[in-house]
Amino acid sequence: MLNFKEIISVTLILFSVIDVVGSLPVIIDLRKKTGKIESEKATLASALLMVAFLFVGESILKLFGVDVSSFAVAGALIIFLLGLEMILGRNIFKADDHGAGATHIVPIAFPLIAGAGTMTTILSLKAEYATANILVGILINLVLIYAVLKSSAWIENRLGPGGINILRKVFGIILLAISIKLIKSNF
Repeated sequence: MLNFKEIISVTLILFSVIDVVGSLPVIIDLRKKTGKIESEKATLASALLMVAFLFVGESILKLFGVDVSSFAVAGALIIFLLGLEMILGRNIFKADDHGAGATHIVPIAFPLIAGAGTMTTILSLKAEYATANILVGILINLVLIYAVLKSSAWIENRLGPGGINILRKVFGIILLAISIKLIKSNF
């Protein structure tokens, strides 16, 4: 049932789509705004979203009358706004004291980690690979996500303010490009 080659393929595909290392500047920005990132909760919320979408994603979207393309465009718009925030140095997503506990869910678990690209990819993988192999690939990615979230302060200290600022601008442009690509491919 478990196929090592399929597990490696799924893991690499999901890792490139999730791009948690590329999301590091956003994660660091969020940690500065809210004071901390709850790595465990963000990873758990991401796990629940990905596994739930693996099993009932299409059904949930159909229930609300939303197609996968519309879902992808909505996620792309959030990613676009995050990219603008990073490039322009303006706060679009305001940190409020009442909702600070939800920082691990929006925008970290969704849309950065388990966003429209990840969800769409999971649906595509489901057509090609065994469900058990996809689950193992998701689990491996969750371990990597947790490690990056947990060590974001350490990474920030190693890069310094200048390095983080450069990363923020570069990955802001990359997020804008990813969001434009998602919008173009789903219209």
